[in-house]
Amino acid sequence: MTKEKKVEFVIKTLNGLYPTIPVPLDHSDAYTLLIAVLLSAQCTDVRVNQITPLLFEKANNPYDMVKLSVEEIRDIIKPCGLSPMKSKGIYGLSNILIDKHNGQVPQSFEALEALPAVGHKTASVVMSQAFGVPAFPVDTHIHRLMYRWGFSNGKSVVQTERDAKRLFPKELWNDLHLQIIWYGREYSPARGWDLDKDIITKTIGRQSVIKTHPQYKALKK
Repeated sequence: MTKEKKVEFVIKTLNGLYPTIPVPLDHSDAYTLLIAVLLSAQCTDVRVNQITPLLFEKANNPYDMVKLSVEEIRDIIKPCGLSPMKSKGIYGLSNILIDKHNGQVPQSFEALEALPAVGHKTASVVMSQAFGVPAFPVDTHIHRLMYRWGFSNGKSVVQTERDAKRLFPKELWNDLHLQIIWYGREYSPARGWDLDKDIITKTIGRQSVIKTHPQYKALKK
């Protein structure tokens, strides 16, 4: 199967599995999405969705957020991990949004990535999900699956993003990155991986990956 056919197979399979695509992080606007994505660093989306209602009840906009102290923010978000850094980032970026952007989340990668604690992945998620700008945020699931499928070398998320953008049509990026995340969680996880259920990897996957799987011998029979 050519790489082009493999890409077509992935798109068709994912569209069949996820015709409607749930957004992993609960939010009501660009600001609450930005905060939720920031909190998701090294934390599960489930945990973030448990904590953000507590934070947003007190402050769901930058003007209310800066009325809290860094310590108050840290106490609320502590279950998400990395709370000292994240609380300073949330407080700092909220001040910058007020001072430089009239309290609004900017709609450019450059302005977003200039905010405290906001990296390229966070900016990509916000640009994609809040503003509909084509982007391909790469999380651990996408990084893992792009390697398993033989679409990227797995050396860095930067390279994985480049490869994903090169392979997949730009108009599909915003849907595809979410579809791949859900597929990775449900069918091709890092642990407890069942190759028989992972139809995409089983069909087009990198042979060096498949051959190391315990189910490989059964697959050959």
